[in-house]
Parts: sequence; C-alpha cells; structure tokens
Amino acid sequence: MQEVDKRIGLKELNPQPYWGFNDLFHKAGTKLINCFYVKAEVKRENNFEYYYYKDILMLEKFSFNNFLLALENNDILVDFDARTGHNHGTKFRLRQNKIENLYQFVKIV
Repeated sequence: MQEVDKRIGLKELNPQPYWGFNDLFHKAGTKLINCFYVKAEVKRENNFEYYYYKDILMLEKFSFNNFLLALENNDILVDFDARTGHNHGTKFRLRQNKIENLYQFVKIV
C-alpha cells in the first residue's frame, strides 16, 4: 500500500468511474450473450504445459438481472488494472464458481 501511495497516491479517483445500467447492459449483453466455458487442470513438466479439459459448459441467454444480482452479492468484483504506469482498463472479475448464475440455460457438453 505504501508503494502505491508513493507512486500514484491514494486520493479519490478523478474522474470517478461510472457505468450506467444501459451501458453495462449493452456491453455485457453483446460480449456474453452465449458462450462456452472450459474448465481445465494444468500440469507442467519439463517446461511444457499439459491441459486436461474436465468440463465444458454451454452457456446461453445472458441474464443482465443476474449480473446485477451478482454485483450486489459481491460475486463480481471491479478490477482497476492500472499497473506499471499504464492503464490496462477497468474490468469486472467474476468468481469462477458463479459463472453459471449469469445464464438462463447451462448445459454440460
């Protein structure tokens, strides 16, 4: 924390980040409407990575109401990704075991 304070300060952000519901709905709805989520285990041997794909979920019909509920329940966190003097943007991070809650239909493939 002291390093952050020394380098950029701990004052209030200016401008303050803000996302209107309409903005969030359109951004999330276009990127997340339908997707696949692949769960894998990773094993490293002799500088190689091996993946064992355990589960594949087909996620359909993103629910914006469930997204808002996940925000209220702290299942989605805001990540201000500004490191090494460069702003990498602001992201929403979802707890991995909660992704199924954002969709109306979930099918194991």
